[in-house]
Amino acid sequence: MGEKRKISLVVADVDGTLVTEQKVLTERAQAAVRAMHRAGIRFAITSGRPPRGMAMLFDALALGTPIAGFNGGLFVRRDLSILEQKTVEPDIARQGLALIREHGLDAWVYSGNDWLITQSGAPHVAREAWTVKFEPTVVADFDGRLDTVAKIVGVSDDLDRVRRCEADAQAAFGERATANRSQPYYLDVTHKDANKGAVVAYLSAHLAVPSEEIATIGDQPNDVLMFKRSGLSIAMGNASDQVKAQADVTTASYNDEGFAKAIERFVLPSVS
Repeated sequence: MGEKRKISLVVADVDGTLVTEQKVLTERAQAAVRAMHRAGIRFAITSGRPPRGMAMLFDALALGTPIAGFNGGLFVRRDLSILEQKTVEPDIARQGLALIREHGLDAWVYSGNDWLITQSGAPHVAREAWTVKFEPTVVADFDGRLDTVAKIVGVSDDLDRVRRCEADAQAAFGERATANRSQPYYLDVTHKDANKGAVVAYLSAHLAVPSEEIATIGDQPNDVLMFKRSGLSIAMGNASDQVKAQADVTTASYNDEGFAKAIERFVLPSVS
């Protein structure tokens, strides 16, 4: 890693990073966060999840920083009160839904605290409900619900379709919206300024921490944007080679205490 650097804030992705494949926040991960708190290093989380879907982590991690849900589309305090939100323009929401359907993906819409779906038995719905600890609302269609959209998700277990849909969405939207995979089977469409790079910029300004004193850790293509805005970027061992190539260092897998090991090895020594 070369010279010792000062780290004042760590920003972590949640799924594939902070929690295991079984969505468990391990005791060692919690201990690593407690050690950062004792060392005066602040800790923040960001995810494609709705803020409500991260609430089970707030107390366990003693979070005092803004929580960035929907990849930065919605910032909330620990009590879920809103600090800032960025919604998708209705015409982009319609275009995104059309693209998702053209590629044969199922569509979900997140609006405020609501998670809207059209098919209750669709792929990943049950798993997602178990992960975020709340149930979706089944609607006949999304008409009339596109004025306050925080995120649209395209879902499929045909990972090539998801990848192609991502590429086509990025080409179609350009700078008008953010379209990135948060998991190989999820394509997230959010406001153009709702991305993890913007999350780092927001936290840097809000907490008065220079970007060079921020460490970021993640595993997916949408985490690369925050890697680029931080002084130290850490890729998980379960990340693709493409993601690892864009990080400063790599840690172990999320099933092998990769988050805790990264904090112990790369972050805590900065204050010793």
